[in-house]
Amino acid sequence: MLSWRDHVFVVLVALMLDALVGDPDWIWRRLAHPVVLIGGLIASFDRLLNRESWPRKRRRIAGIVSVIILILVPGLGGFWLEKLLRQTQGSHFATIAGLGLIASVFIAQQSLYRHVARVRSAFASGGLVGAREAVAMIVGRDPESLDGGGVARAAIESCAENFSDGVVAPAFWLALLGLPGLFAYKAINTADSMIGHRTPRHRDFGWAAARLDDLLNLVPARLAGVLIALAAPVARGSFLTSLKVMWRDARKHRSPNAGWPESAMAGALGVALAGPRRYGETIVDDPLLNAEGRTEATPDDIGRALKILIAACALELVVYAALILA
Repeated sequence: MLSWRDHVFVVLVALMLDALVGDPDWIWRRLAHPVVLIGGLIASFDRLLNRESWPRKRRRIAGIVSVIILILVPGLGGFWLEKLLRQTQGSHFATIAGLGLIASVFIAQQSLYRHVARVRSAFASGGLVGAREAVAMIVGRDPESLDGGGVARAAIESCAENFSDGVVAPAFWLALLGLPGLFAYKAINTADSMIGHRTPRHRDFGWAAARLDDLLNLVPARLAGVLIALAAPVARGSFLTSLKVMWRDARKHRSPNAGWPESAMAGALGVALAGPRRYGETIVDDPLLNAEGRTEATPDDIGRALKILIAACALELVVYAALILA
């Protein structure tokens, strides 16, 4: 069995590999990414077990069963993969390195940076039309309804929220439970993004996935907010202001978790985030986070958010290194 220190070493290796290498496109053009495979399984459950002719209670039970399978299958896969590496690798160091390489596939530091930076670059190369096309790749809202400030705010919100979901939370569950915890977390988080919506089709079938994802992100989201606040000075922001805004406004968000990193980022940049948004034909009338901040975010603000992202990722690495030395 691997000790908790071994798991933390795996986290360090995974974070460093992802920061340096990321997800090479040439690999995933030839192979199916594990998250894509998980998504295929979720889509199959949605197609086979979420039937509109079924009563609501039956659809909710089907969703609960689907979530249990989504925990067990990836979790057991992670358990056997860890066991296989321990048995086949020639040294303990090789086992840690192998596990870190596998885990790095499920952490999204570099890919998150690239996607958000693409929105900033699109303003210069393609104007508002190009920026709308770029931001549509990372947010679910209707890009045609966004002006330049709205596009910039959407990119910043995505940067903050996905730092929590795509970086801090995977590392947290990897450190706590190893590959089984990481794989199970990614399966539930992917299910939440695919079926955890309050639409007539997914209100009941996706209920369990959405509630479990909320639970799994309770601690990571708050850690992400603190890391963003600590990183605020690299973007001419204030740690104390970011922390104050986070503590005051995080609970205003409809999500029990997304409000923490988003409000911390809003306070760090001095901009107002969230507020009314359009998703297709649905208008979400949420309160603003950091309402006293600027509502007209700019491409420069996206660049400042990216600086905070880099610094927050570096701080996370330092935290896990300190845990090993403690």
